[in-house]
Order: sequence, then C-alpha cells, then structure tokens
Amino acid sequence: MVNERKQQILLALAEEAIRYALQHGRALQVNPADYEETLRQPAACFVTLKKGGELRGCIGSLEAHRSMVEDVAHNADAAAFSDPRFPPLREEELAGLELDISLLTPARELQFSSERELLAQLRPGIDGLILEEGYRRGTFLPSVWEQLPRPEQFLQHLKLKAGLPPNHWSANIRVSRYTTQIFGTRLSS
Repeated sequence: MVNERKQQILLALAEEAIRYALQHGRALQVNPADYEETLRQPAACFVTLKKGGELRGCIGSLEAHRSMVEDVAHNADAAAFSDPRFPPLREEELAGLELDISLLTPARELQFSSERELLAQLRPGIDGLILEEGYRRGTFLPSVWEQLPRPEQFLQHLKLKAGLPPNHWSANIRVSRYTTQIFGTRLSS
C-alpha cells in the first residue's frame, strides 16, 4: 500500500486525467518513468466518483496488469467518461466532485463447499469479493458493506450484479476476496 505523500500524487494524477480529457477530448498519456519506483509497480485499482454523495462513476481493474500510475489515470478517465451507467462527465460537474481511489490487494480464492460455509468466511467492512460462475462475474468493493451490511444480503446482491438469481447456488461458483486501501479528495472548480 502507499503512504500519504504517494496518495496525494495519485489523487492529483486522477484529477489531472479527468481535467485533461475534458479539455482535450482524449485520454492523458502517462509515462511511468516520470514517477518513483513504487508508483511504477503493477497495481489494480478502482476509481469512484460521487456528486452530492451519489455515485457518478466507478471503473477499475481486478488484476494488476499495468503500472499503478497508468491504472489510476486510465480508471479515472473511464469512471468520468465511460461508465455505461452515466453520461460522460461535464465540466460544470467538477466543483465538489468526490474522487476516491481504492488500491486492491491481490485476490485470493476462498475454499468452501456450501453457501453457509462461504458466508461464515466473509468479513463485513473488510472484504471485497469477486464472484464467478462460467462467464458471469461481478465484484463489490469493501465500501459496499456500508449499504449491504449483512453477509447474506451482500452475497445476494453480488449474485445479481454477476447476472445470477439472488438465491442461486451451484458447486461451480468461485469466490475470491481482496482488501483495499481507500483514499480520496474533493475537487474544486
């Protein structure tokens, strides 16, 4: 995970990526060589945008496949302009926009033989989960526990997000868990 100084660098980069795309109509190109070694390491993150406390965009990576700085810049741009649930961000929405970065630890697959066994392993408020069955997949960041505090409820809604019925169960369901380091800022105009 990263210290406070590096958090500020990543938050500034995420904001720069959004402002650059608004001004130039294209994504900011990040050169990892411009950053210190820690920030050049492969990392997976989610960038979440909120306006007035309401979700305004959230896009991320579940596996580390590019440098931390590239992942942050790409996901900030995508959260602002490519989240299919929302129209592209407009410049007048910048003032007061809340921007959070969630850095993910590598996901570890859980071992269980029943839904009850799975539920007993969940750590509310700590675990982010990835649920997979066949080609269906969904994830919830640990912050979703704030809206869905009971493990049964959390799992049912995660199944829905993955395109499965809430009471679905099969021996083919795979679940992995990860944790996050979350930090954020509020943008000015």
